[in-house]
Amino acid sequence: MAPKDKSPPPNEPFKQALAACMKAISRVPDLEVAYGTDRAVLTGHTARLPEPTRKLSREEACVLRGQADAMALRLAVHDAGVHRQYMPEGHDARAVWEAVEQARCEAVGSRRLDGVKANIAAMLDARYAKAHASQVSDVADAPLPDALALLVRERLTGEAPPPSAAKMVDLWRPQIEEKAMAALDRLEGTAEDQKAFAHVVREILSALEMAEDLGDEPEESDDQDGANEEDGAGEEQAGEPEEQDGSDRSEASASESAGEDEEEGDAEATDGYADEATDDEGTETDAASEARRPDHPLSNRPPVDDYKVFTTKFDEVIHAEDLCEGPELDRLRAYLDKQLAPLQGAVARLANRLQRKLMAQQNRSWMFDLEEGVLDTARLVRVVIDPMAPLSFKRERDVDFRDTIVTLLIDNSGSMRGRPITVAATCVDILARTLERCGVKVEILGFTTKAWKGGQSREAWLQSGKPPVPGRLNDLRHIVYKAADAPWRRSRRNLGLMMREGLLKENIDGEALTWAHERLLGRPESRRILMMISDGAPVDDSTLSVNPGNYLERHLRRVIEEIETRSPVELIAIGIGHDVTRYYRRAVTIVDAEELAGAMTDQLASLFDENARDEPAPARRGARRGR
Repeated sequence: MAPKDKSPPPNEPFKQALAACMKAISRVPDLEVAYGTDRAVLTGHTARLPEPTRKLSREEACVLRGQADAMALRLAVHDAGVHRQYMPEGHDARAVWEAVEQARCEAVGSRRLDGVKANIAAMLDARYAKAHASQVSDVADAPLPDALALLVRERLTGEAPPPSAAKMVDLWRPQIEEKAMAALDRLEGTAEDQKAFAHVVREILSALEMAEDLGDEPEESDDQDGANEEDGAGEEQAGEPEEQDGSDRSEASASESAGEDEEEGDAEATDGYADEATDDEGTETDAASEARRPDHPLSNRPPVDDYKVFTTKFDEVIHAEDLCEGPELDRLRAYLDKQLAPLQGAVARLANRLQRKLMAQQNRSWMFDLEEGVLDTARLVRVVIDPMAPLSFKRERDVDFRDTIVTLLIDNSGSMRGRPITVAATCVDILARTLERCGVKVEILGFTTKAWKGGQSREAWLQSGKPPVPGRLNDLRHIVYKAADAPWRRSRRNLGLMMREGLLKENIDGEALTWAHERLLGRPESRRILMMISDGAPVDDSTLSVNPGNYLERHLRRVIEEIETRSPVELIAIGIGHDVTRYYRRAVTIVDAEELAGAMTDQLASLFDENARDEPAPARRGARRGR
């Protein structure tokens, strides 16, 4: 046998060079750069980029470098505290706010480095080409956050919008310049000063008739003092721009390391602006700003006197294949297959019923007499007589139903050990395959903790002198069993990880729900469904022993209320052996774990039932509870 080639893949030098550049630009030496099938995402000090192809083209390399540069610049020049302090309250205004701030970060790098400027331009052009922005013909279909962000980039760098987005920007340009020209003119010179930039952006939003969404202006005492200091030292600072910027970066780095991980909102730096905008600051504390303004929905920031986290240093979001070696995953998957064999028939029948119901609602249709597409067999005679004859093809019409994603969030706590987790894994396996056959993307996530009784977080608390009411006091472990864009055949064995001894520990449902919800908000699909599968209320002995008894439960209720009342995500829950209808509006409780398969399929089928979707939520909830 010929010896195996142990040389590294041809794209490995490129990946190493890209990671080194990110660390240099971001000034974060411990930045972790990973590659996978997911879209580009920045989470705290972990950056995940799409896996480059083995034969990397120049265009693909430029786009990947642009995504990496955008994330590195976010870490380098973005101050999370300032960003949150001036953030508007309204959803639409905040979407613009996020997009424009990312444009500022990218503009700073583009002004300093020509290579970064070229990479960012290539990345933006590819992004909007993929989104078919050049086909937009009506201002109603052109997202304002994207258009304004590109106009701001144009003012700060002098770079015209990318060709793929030029038409979209031109649709908005007359309105924006007519209403906010004066404020836009003041943007030049504010790229390096995030506070000054924030003030101008708020003026732009006010000029664009979003004043009601801005909320209260931050207290002028702090801001005015800072402004006076800047005015007094204007000439001195003018000669030291790099030192000032370095200070801003160090402050931003300190703020981000003290707070919770940057979550999916930071993916905006690479994959989009408006539609994927979420609050990207985690739970970093800023007492002054929180005292001045109310908490924002879905911001993942702690209320002034409520939920907080002692430290996020030991938390992790990890893919299942990174927790377990390949051979062991294969063994655990084989064990799971044996466990689900007795249930396979019943669950498969339910899955087939769900598939028939979903497929029947797609109402497939075809467009005929086209010049390209699939050959129309009814036109074979025409093709034989005149092979060059046009209008001999057909194409299937796009169906809105396909533009859907379902996230299955599974409680991986110790109380699920045994039959419940086996049945949950079985049903998730069947449902994932069923929904994928129906053209619905599926993401499978799990949540638990890294240790019992607090782990390293509790040790850090003890070494800090046991400060009172420390908040959440355990190390989170959030597991990605299957990413939405990953094919099922590559993720199938990952579900076997749930059978691993020692994996299932404590459960902190509120933060897991926030994590899964924010991943969904970053998706491009128009319809997003989140299904929580749990066996009761959140329990973490370490946290509850040093906080009020209902600490985790109150946080869970607040997160659920924000998602159900203010989010486009449709949330449903299934409780195994415990009543979860007291938490969730759309929920069902099952007594026997074997009923889970039927409950999951019924819940999903009802969501896709057009008649059920038209009913008011309370009526549907009552019907489900009466199952």
